[in-house]
Amino acid sequence: LMASQAPKVSVIMPVLNEEGHLADAVNSVLAQDFQGELLIALGPSTDGTNAVAKKLANSDERIRLIENPRGLTTVAMNTCIAVAKHEFIVRIDAHSEPAPSYIRRSVEILQETGADLVGGIMAAEGRTLFQKAVAWAYTSRFGLGGASYHVGGQAGEAESAYLGVFRKSALTRVGGYDESIIRGEDWDLAQRIKSTGGLVWFSPELSVTYWPRSSWRSLVKQFYSTGVWRGDLTKRDLERTSPRYFIPPALVLALVVGNILCVFGLAIGWVPLLSYLAAIVAVGFLAKLAPVPLVLATMHLSWGVGFIIGYIGGAAGTLDRSRVTK
Repeated sequence: LMASQAPKVSVIMPVLNEEGHLADAVNSVLAQDFQGELLIALGPSTDGTNAVAKKLANSDERIRLIENPRGLTTVAMNTCIAVAKHEFIVRIDAHSEPAPSYIRRSVEILQETGADLVGGIMAAEGRTLFQKAVAWAYTSRFGLGGASYHVGGQAGEAESAYLGVFRKSALTRVGGYDESIIRGEDWDLAQRIKSTGGLVWFSPELSVTYWPRSSWRSLVKQFYSTGVWRGDLTKRDLERTSPRYFIPPALVLALVVGNILCVFGLAIGWVPLLSYLAAIVAVGFLAKLAPVPLVLATMHLSWGVGFIIGYIGGAAGTLDRSRVTK
């Protein structure tokens, strides 16, 4: 492709309290080979995010600022999709940075495969020791269960996509994102695209750097909220749910039953806890990162408890406030 033939796309970036990451994320988009626009959806941030966004918008005419007073990602996406000028929609989060050829190759792959949605690898990275341990867990089968967008794999039809590059016509066809879903909205959208005959495609060629939560408390909040919503979505759509989603809640139940048996003096009750501790400590040695056992336990148990609560009682507006509160 000549520069004049660079793909015409609308990049959408929902933003809330991202003062420290926004400039890097925006610059990684502006450095891409594309024609079009970058729509930054501004939520009700309490830090300096909006000032950073205005400064960036003044420096590049491709940037448009869109108000998103409710602060929800789904609302941000739908608001921007409605005013997007181009047929190809690229979702980028403010905590992520796409690889240099990401937009061009994504659009080429959409056209080559005829897909409605394409996604690549969520390449988690960390700066601090704790964040590096979280990043390691993201990219390990021991952490999040081995979805291709976490651990890689062959190009092909996919269950869902990380962030995603879409045809606007497909988003319009299925009515965009479900604004009642706060987490797992990308999985839900992918299922609805597939239910109308659309193709969802994974390509290991595509990579986006992701900066995960950097504190233990924010990790607990994030994974609890994600678990609650996954439990709710699983109850709504049991048929299309991957069996791997049931592993963390099964672990939580095994630990609870084990503790009850211990209370009644039965030594067999120690088996689930000791087995799990041995497993995560062994994985920690494998990773050569001291916080990995703590990170894995936090992810698995927060998510598992959340899943059980969400499956039984629904998500009931559970918000992930880990980007908002420390």
